[in-house]
Amino acid sequence: MSETLSSRADVTQQIIALGRRIGFADVGIADIDLSDEAAGFQAWIDSGSHGEMEYMARHGEKRWKPDVLEPGTQSVICVLLEYWPRQAADAASVLADAERAYVSRYALGRDYHKLMRNKLQSFAEAIAREVAPHQYRVFTDSAPVLEIPLAVKAGLGWRGKHTLLLNRERGSLFFIGEIYTSLKLATDSSPSVDHCGSCRACIDICPTQAITSAHRLDARRCISYLTIELKGAIPIEFRKAIGNRVYGCDDCQLICPWNKFAQFTRTSEFEPRHRLDTAQLVELFGWDEAAFLKNTEGSAIRRIGHERWLRNLAVALGNAPTSPGVVAALRSRLNHASSLVREHVIWALAQHGAEPIG
Repeated sequence: MSETLSSRADVTQQIIALGRRIGFADVGIADIDLSDEAAGFQAWIDSGSHGEMEYMARHGEKRWKPDVLEPGTQSVICVLLEYWPRQAADAASVLADAERAYVSRYALGRDYHKLMRNKLQSFAEAIAREVAPHQYRVFTDSAPVLEIPLAVKAGLGWRGKHTLLLNRERGSLFFIGEIYTSLKLATDSSPSVDHCGSCRACIDICPTQAITSAHRLDARRCISYLTIELKGAIPIEFRKAIGNRVYGCDDCQLICPWNKFAQFTRTSEFEPRHRLDTAQLVELFGWDEAAFLKNTEGSAIRRIGHERWLRNLAVALGNAPTSPGVVAALRSRLNHASSLVREHVIWALAQHGAEPIG
């Protein structure tokens, strides 16, 4: 038995070392017992806090039973990959400039889904080639996977009060990925330690009070949800609080003391494209659909489509300082084919005391 455990530990260490050589910021191994997560997750769904994200309510036990989602799974290899772009404009200065558009830092470059999947696939293939043959399936924010509980079990950090994973060496500015593997690997059985203490900076800073209590997020209030997941009109009660955030929100991470340890990405694909880190709201609002599709090719932003892009920008323009340029830009969209766009444009013009006339 000890020989088996020793062999298992050796294989595990080889896999961790291999993942770091491939370029992941960190690698850990989790077992597949997530039964403790089932009740809390279901209570969150039952409360309606997932909003329109009906995919969160699907799949049932597949979320907390990895071997039901992928039969034969015995362990989960978890990885982190930093995304904070070194070349991006200072986040705080962009948020403070109401004429500029704030795009969540993870979305300034190329879409992480494909990049992470390819990197995970290469990692899984390298394990089979260099360490041990195995059956596997890779994931990154793309299936009913409880990523953060798995990463916590893998020793990669703890769940912060904002519900994101926090790591002592790199804060929270990273993507998480998983390899469900048929290999029975050694895991770190030591309990995860929560290092948030009495700090509640993330709770207090949230513009819409979406973090209703420690470790509890009401997605229906979250700016990331409102600007990305919500398909219809943004509730009026949240529009002023959105400010100039046109795709996602980083406030709870920007304020977190642990992100003083955040490290810049070494992945060039995550560096800003099309000046999205410095662009003016009026400039982005001027993109027609063809320009939007061209400029968001390979970007996570493309998934919301041109209509919701204009919706978000209209809200931000409503919050911008009043100027002839802002009013003219809004009026240019008054006859847009989408009633969703028109509604938000009319609201925005009203914020400037401007009549909705062409």
